[in-house]
Amino acid sequence: MSGSSAKPKRRKAAGAALRYEHRPGRTTAEQPKKRDWGCAVGCAAIPGGFLLLTPLYFFDMYWGHDLWSDFAPSWPGGAYAFAATVGALVPLVLLAWAWPLTRMNWKKSKPRSLAWAVASLPGLAAGYLPAGVIMATVRPKRRRDWDHDCYSEGGSCWVHVHYPWLWAVGLFATLAAAALLITVLVKYSGRSSATAPSTSEPEDAPSPHSPTGTGGRRPPA
Repeated sequence: MSGSSAKPKRRKAAGAALRYEHRPGRTTAEQPKKRDWGCAVGCAAIPGGFLLLTPLYFFDMYWGHDLWSDFAPSWPGGAYAFAATVGALVPLVLLAWAWPLTRMNWKKSKPRSLAWAVASLPGLAAGYLPAGVIMATVRPKRRRDWDHDCYSEGGSCWVHVHYPWLWAVGLFATLAAAALLITVLVKYSGRSSATAPSTSEPEDAPSPHSPTGTGGRRPPA
């Protein structure tokens, strides 16, 4: 027999890959892990909200009853005129607080953004006045909590009994002031865009040496 007794050679195993592709979600030593600020923001929101609501609580406790029993009736025009004044202040204080915040750009300039954030604090402080007046007229949700303190002079229940249309007057004043403010802002923005300097070059004045008086340019055919 002429057949060979040599065994067939085995194929060599493929060499291990020298490079591994980076899969999404897998961190590498070269890329630093980003900090997760979600927990810090969430934990700071609770005490921050508590601090913002605390002045309203003290406002209602110390001045709520005296506000509607003494101050509001002595306002020029009475308590309804006072409610209209407070309602008209709502969009103004919101604008004074929100407008500086819209000017912030942390990526462009952090010191300037911080300055705009500080500039919004007076508007935030002024917002406590209409907010405190409104909170002093809010009755408890449950009717069983409408106790003697609620019906006492200057209390929230007392206000609803003596001035039943107080909320309507304040709401109408807020909507009217907001509409007027929006109209003024739209007109101001349109006027500022209309008077913006033009970037196009001015036309050349006619030259006295030019026979056609076109400043050296050829007249249209």
